[in-house]
Amino acid sequence: MGKASAEIDIEKPADAVWSVVGDFGGIGGWMPGIESCVVDGDDRILKMMGMEITERLISRDDGDRSIAYGIVSGVPVGSHKATITVTAEGETSHVTWDVEVEPDDMTEMMQGIYQQSLQALKDHLSG
Repeated sequence: MGKASAEIDIEKPADAVWSVVGDFGGIGGWMPGIESCVVDGDDRILKMMGMEITERLISRDDGDRSIAYGIVSGVPVGSHKATITVTAEGETSHVTWDVEVEPDDMTEMMQGIYQQSLQALKDHLSG
């Protein structure tokens, strides 16, 4: 299983960043390329780049400011788990987006997408 991490620092308090990141259905408002996002129970259905991807919420912890989900359909992966964590660093935040994915050759692509998405999150929060 391939593992990778994307990281960014954001000049906003952790609770402000978490209010955006922790909203499972809100990803369509800041992640590039998402045309629509619909939440149905613990699933969110994303339409992007001609694909329909279903992701399932695994866990959400407000205390740790952490949310985990996995892709269940729409992308050719055998296994996928992503975790976004917001950590307070004084008045700013450090955000990590960790991924574990099979097949291994999807790891670099996912890490790149998540790094671009973190930059988009930072831009969204700064704008």
